Amino acid sequence: MLDLGIVIVNWNTRDLLRECLKSIQASQFEGSYRVVVVDNASSDASAEMVTREFPDVVLIANDANTGFTHANNQGLRLLGLDMGCGPDAPRYALVLNPDTVLPPTALQDMMAYMDADEQIGAAGPRMVLLDGSLDLACRRSFPTPEISFYRMVGLSKLFPRSRRFGRYNLTYLDPSVETEVDAVMGAFMLVRREAIARVGLFDEAFFMYGEDLDWAFRIKQAGWKVMYNPRVRVTHVKRAASRQSRRAQREFYRAMLIFYRKHYRATTPLWLHSLIVTGLLLKGGRPLWHDLRHPTPTPSA
Repeated sequence: MLDLGIVIVNWNTRDLLRECLKSIQASQFEGSYRVVVVDNASSDASAEMVTREFPDVVLIANDANTGFTHANNQGLRLLGLDMGCGPDAPRYALVLNPDTVLPPTALQDMMAYMDADEQIGAAGPRMVLLDGSLDLACRRSFPTPEISFYRMVGLSKLFPRSRRFGRYNLTYLDPSVETEVDAVMGAFMLVRREAIARVGLFDEAFFMYGEDLDWAFRIKQAGWKVMYNPRVRVTHVKRAASRQSRRAQREFYRAMLIFYRKHYRATTPLWLHSLIVTGLLLKGGRPLWHDLRHPTPTPSA
């Protein structure tokens, strides 16, 4: 039985992927692990690089860009992780972005952190950008209608230290303090096997963005904690793939629309619903009209 299964979804970030895989190889990790790279039809010879330079890595080379969510699920299923998975699956799954670099003890320290508390279903480290600043998305609240409204009208930026207005990225909290949070980011998300067995995989209604929030939502609904562990620091280049994609911005707001409809629409009064939809349309533009008129089915998982 493996201790850890690592899934990395790649799209045209060959050189960053190489550095990420090197950092995994250099890890001071006492357990057993397997790395699965799912390449979404990159045009920069990423798949060939993995085959040539990292023969121990399992490669899934897709013929088309199937999306971040679907590709992660491909890797997790290959590792035997899915709803109802048994004891032969890895004890933990790590969803990892190719634009991250791990310090030598990151894997060992994060595994030990979760081993110490069986109530933790998912955890993430302190993610830092290249300039050393905190990647704000590494510890988040769920985008409830209220929190999303404060974000859309700019109150979260005007009053980042406010416990009321700063909840989107928890900017009122000291980044060095361990905290139970609503969600950590899918760039480094360590998830317990038993939590996956209970709630299943990512919801593939999300093409990219939002799937990590939704996963964390379901994990917390099932009774586990989601924790931010600042004692482990991981470097994150941020948007290395998405900045190459014209589709990325639309998908961000589309993901917020899917998440809102799935988890909050039924309990949101009409006046607030109208404000939220109007705000998303102003941010996401005309492409969101199609999604509003033809909602994407959301599986129960």
